[in-house]
Amino acid sequence: MDELKCQPRLFSDPQALADAVIERVGKRIVLGLPLGLGKANEFANALFERACNDRSISLTIFTALTLEAPPASSELAKRFLNPLRDQFFGDYPRLAYARTLSQGKPLPGNIRVQEFFLQPGKWLGNAQVQQNYVSLNYTYALQFLLNARVNVIGQLLAPPANYEAGELPAQVSLSSNPDITADLLDLRRDGKLECLMVGEINRHLPFMHGAAERSTDEFDLLLDTGPVYFSLFKPPQQPVSLMDHAIGLHVARLIPDGGTLQIGIGSIGDAIASGLILRQQHNDIFRECVRNLLGNRKTLPGYEEPFRDGLYGLSEMLVEGFLALINASIVKREVDGYLMHAGFFMGSPHFYQMLEQMDPAIRRRIAMMPVSFVNELYGDEPQKRRARVKARFVNSAIMATLNGAVVSDGLDNGQVISGVGGQHNFVAQAHALADARSIITLRATRTHKGKVHSNICWSYANITIPRHMRDIVVTEYGAADLRGKCDAEVIAALLNIADSRFQMALLQQAKRAKKIPADYEIPPLYRHNTPAHLLTLLGPIRARGYLNHFPIGSDFTPTEQRLAAALKILNKQQGSRKALWRLFKKSWGQTPDEAVRACLKRMDLDAPGSLKLKLYRRLLIGALCEHY
Repeated sequence: MDELKCQPRLFSDPQALADAVIERVGKRIVLGLPLGLGKANEFANALFERACNDRSISLTIFTALTLEAPPASSELAKRFLNPLRDQFFGDYPRLAYARTLSQGKPLPGNIRVQEFFLQPGKWLGNAQVQQNYVSLNYTYALQFLLNARVNVIGQLLAPPANYEAGELPAQVSLSSNPDITADLLDLRRDGKLECLMVGEINRHLPFMHGAAERSTDEFDLLLDTGPVYFSLFKPPQQPVSLMDHAIGLHVARLIPDGGTLQIGIGSIGDAIASGLILRQQHNDIFRECVRNLLGNRKTLPGYEEPFRDGLYGLSEMLVEGFLALINASIVKREVDGYLMHAGFFMGSPHFYQMLEQMDPAIRRRIAMMPVSFVNELYGDEPQKRRARVKARFVNSAIMATLNGAVVSDGLDNGQVISGVGGQHNFVAQAHALADARSIITLRATRTHKGKVHSNICWSYANITIPRHMRDIVVTEYGAADLRGKCDAEVIAALLNIADSRFQMALLQQAKRAKKIPADYEIPPLYRHNTPAHLLTLLGPIRARGYLNHFPIGSDFTPTEQRLAAALKILNKQQGSRKALWRLFKKSWGQTPDEAVRACLKRMDLDAPGSLKLKLYRRLLIGALCEHY
């Protein structure tokens, strides 16, 4: 125990640090790297290089969400993204193992990389990654590491504000990733784990509190390559469509005042935060949106009044939406002196700007915690139950079956898109708490190569959340309450929130399976679930300045915001001549206004020389004219 209190050795060279690690633990290395942003990239790359050059070293890396900058998938995407890469990804060092895997090359036989959560869609079709994926609940990753006899952890650390490069600070912060490391440090402190703790200091990482705040002597070796530090990985926000906003509005009316909230990353998470802020700050507009969406439909009892007591944030991920909710005094209900507890974070430049500009006293009331605290009830369960009242745990999915099962992580051919993460944890927690609900959000349809598919299907060969854990499912067309319902009631409720272009086919499948009465008909009120009808309901409100594409802020210029939304539309039509022809025709005869001309100039399409570039110009104008 005395050794743990010794000051760590400080290195400025990653290669020297890698050599020191091998000297300390030997040539069998099981390296744990945190999910997402918290990886000690320069140290990990140095260790990877050593193992590549010395095949007597056995290196196993266990991690999740290896971050890779997205490739530009088309000429238009290149024109949009390339000028922005430095702003969002800077000199973030690419992990050497990811580069090798991306190139389709085999890793050396003495190196193995296992992940329990993948960057969504990035590794589809990659044999090595798919074969080495480990399917786990987020909270099970700790035990997996212990069973694998992890002997090195490589963690990115935030130093205090007054830190000078080359010094040894008294305290550091796990910042973005106390998710598993905080528990590992506690186990080591208690003598239950022998593991070398390696920290890599980066001044760009925000110093966060809660369980993330640690004494420096809890680490054995530190790397400080300052005074210049690599950029953080800061992916841009995604534009929020009208469909996303409709989902966000439906969810926002399901959140009770004085309750507990979890939301996730992405455009639907932003839409939910936007809906809650609209409910608080422009309540008349919020109620108008809800009236338009619901009409005379029967739906779940809701909450439309502004927040008085506010919400307590309890979220696996601290996302930009939560910072916006704190700034709007919606997340203000305290638990143990904190406004929210979260397990990890990663965000756009705007996210870090919001953190930096936040009142330090408010920022201290955001506690970064291990997922064993956030995602589960065990461990001081009575206190957690008292704190987590009226909880609404909101998670996103890609599909749902008509019997209420949810698909979030993979395809029916076994290919993994992302991972389970903490979704199952929170669904189980919602069923375990007396007044909690699990809310699964998904878009009613998806468009691939110009063809529209229903995300509500009869059955699917890959399931993330089984049917017996069904609760609330929300699409842009409404909320279906499935908890405690029989199968026929579940099917009827999900048909009511499906896209009307697919309702009859789905109903016939249910009838053939004898799961719904042969004479059942979908009520007329629910037969107009189409994007065009949704546009008539919410389009005029968007035209008045609400429900915009980036409702909680953006790093894009106004012109880039328009382009991001248009390119998202255009990307869905790639591969379909019919869909592209529709966009092309939409642009015909259009005289670009000032805003569209600015978009064309930004894309260097204001004076196209070749026929190909003229076609790109027309397609872009057509996409800019879309309103979804």
